[in-house]
Amino acid sequence: MLARAAIVFLLAAALAGPQHFTLEATFEPPVKAGRPAAVAVTFVGTDSAIYVNEQPAPRLKLDPLQTVLVDKQPPSSDKGPDFDPENPRALDLAKPVRFPVAIAKDAPRGAHGVKATVIYFYCSKREAWCRRGATEIDIPVDVK
Repeated sequence: MLARAAIVFLLAAALAGPQHFTLEATFEPPVKAGRPAAVAVTFVGTDSAIYVNEQPAPRLKLDPLQTVLVDKQPPSSDKGPDFDPENPRALDLAKPVRFPVAIAKDAPRGAHGVKATVIYFYCSKREAWCRRGATEIDIPVDVK
């Protein structure tokens, strides 16, 4: 039974493939009252030949059970520019991607860990492939 569980685990790990990015998330409170807050996500790559596509843009999906943050991203559109494989546009990974959010009106005060998923598309220049990525993150949020 234990050997069977080990085989299932190894198969699942093999199917998941290598992890090409780690993501670091921080909460940026509003600079001024009435201004939006943001979740800043930094992509840390493990291979310089793999990049995150600018289009379609990465999206933040907040855990629907959390009660601390409200999504303020504009709706995604299927009418984005066509992807040109000859001239791909990559995100500058030296800069974080910022997703607009707001603190929920009835969010409890204190420190919270908000769960979310970042969905993005990435490609390999060397191997000529593209994939959809989805990475779960935990965002530390301090509600004052």
